[in-house]
Amino acid sequence: MTILVSNTLGTALGDFTASDTGLGFVRGAVLFAGLIALVAAAHYFTKISGAVLFWAAYILTRPLGATLGDTLTKPHTDGGLALGRITSSLVIAAAMIILISVTSLSKRDQNQISPRT
Repeated sequence: MTILVSNTLGTALGDFTASDTGLGFVRGAVLFAGLIALVAAAHYFTKISGAVLFWAAYILTRPLGATLGDTLTKPHTDGGLALGRITSSLVIAAAMIILISVTSLSKRDQNQISPRT
């Protein structure tokens, strides 16, 4: 139930922020990315419960995803990139593959430099 509610309300919040407040898709995405960065900073610089921070970040990923998705798929006249759903999915998949590969390779390099004992 928690996931269902957070997904639904998070997506609605992202759409509301981008459309109804006048921020637009890109600035809306920047807003939610900034809020997630604040949650990450709170993890390192405060004693706030990790569980609370996890759920805060989890909930904020939904409006971030909605605004980023709209940025990719909406027409230029609405402030989007007009890539379409298939192209957007391919762009996201390529970005994920690149990020996973880079982090995997850097992890492997670290293990080769300082092997565990």
